[in-house]
Amino acid sequence: MSFNYLLQYSPVFFISLCSIAGLMVGSFLNVVIYRLPKMMEREWRRQCAELRGEPVEVESPFNIVIPRSACPHCGHKITALENIPVVSYVFLGGRCSQCHTSISTRYPVVEVLTAFISGFIAWHFGYGFAAFAALVFAWAMMALAFIDMDTQLLPNDITLPLLWGGLLVNLGDGFTDIRSAVIGAVAGYLALWSVYWCFKLITGREGMGYGDFKLLAVIGAWLGWQMLPLVILFSSLVGAIAGIGLIVIAKHGRHVPIPFGPYLVGGGFVALFWGNQINSAYLDLF
Repeated sequence: MSFNYLLQYSPVFFISLCSIAGLMVGSFLNVVIYRLPKMMEREWRRQCAELRGEPVEVESPFNIVIPRSACPHCGHKITALENIPVVSYVFLGGRCSQCHTSISTRYPVVEVLTAFISGFIAWHFGYGFAAFAALVFAWAMMALAFIDMDTQLLPNDITLPLLWGGLLVNLGDGFTDIRSAVIGAVAGYLALWSVYWCFKLITGREGMGYGDFKLLAVIGAWLGWQMLPLVILFSSLVGAIAGIGLIVIAKHGRHVPIPFGPYLVGGGFVALFWGNQINSAYLDLF
């Protein structure tokens, strides 16, 4: 029985394979989530120094690959065995093997969540182009959500390639037709851009970042303009509930910004998996 045969005709094998791939990708996403904002900060410092006419400080290479992952407290280089997703965290008891400082539970959470979503995509779409495209979309959206939670940034290095990727996917047998994808990208950007400027003109304050415009444009490019009302409604409703909860329960300051990206990502996942059914049910009411 060939490997290709198992992929096509054994759902259990395909789901298991995608879940394992999700675990490994989740480990890589942890690196992206931590390092990409720091890479951006380095680039901003370099650009500021150049604009001021100051000498640019020579820094050691720092990117997604270099240097090797290390404990932020003692500098211990993470070995291959210590880098096995989830298993190594459990084996080490959630602590560095050298200095015994606690390791954030964020790392296994991202790995397990990515594995679960990957397996669910395999089950939902089955073997085929849609599943592989949805995996790429989901993995990138996961990185954006957690980066926004940490730094309130939605890096162009992810959003812009993902935007073009959505349009390219829908040139073929994607999630919608290319016309809906193009309109979705434009409408997604302009929808939140309009909200941003209306809020700023009324209050004099910025209500959201430009990255949110681009993220909704990404969702529109992948899923079509028809999904945008659902995404906006879901993200706004859940975001409002979460915001009120943070203010009332966690005593979060009213004027302290709350990242909106994770709620848009959640709305994007709802639209990806159940958007057609929800829209059809809504239209059937009328």
